[in-house]
Amino acid sequence: MVYEGNTKIAVEKYVGKEYIQHNPLVSDGPQAFIDNFDKMQEEYPEKLIEFVPNIVEGDLVSLHTHQIWPGND
Repeated sequence: MVYEGNTKIAVEKYVGKEYIQHNPLVSDGPQAFIDNFDKMQEEYPEKLIEFVPNIVEGDLVSLHTHQIWPGND
């Protein structure tokens, strides 16, 4: 949902009040997450993201993606 531009709905449905972001370029918290991914969708609507094997253990999730960005050979 996030990568398709439905960030706010995804956060409301799947993220709690506390969100810890591990990317040092993005702040913690649900609104920072929404702002970051909405900006990405606005700037790069043609990006392609393929999800490859992911890991879920308890309340931890690791996403592995293959991403192709416009202008990125």
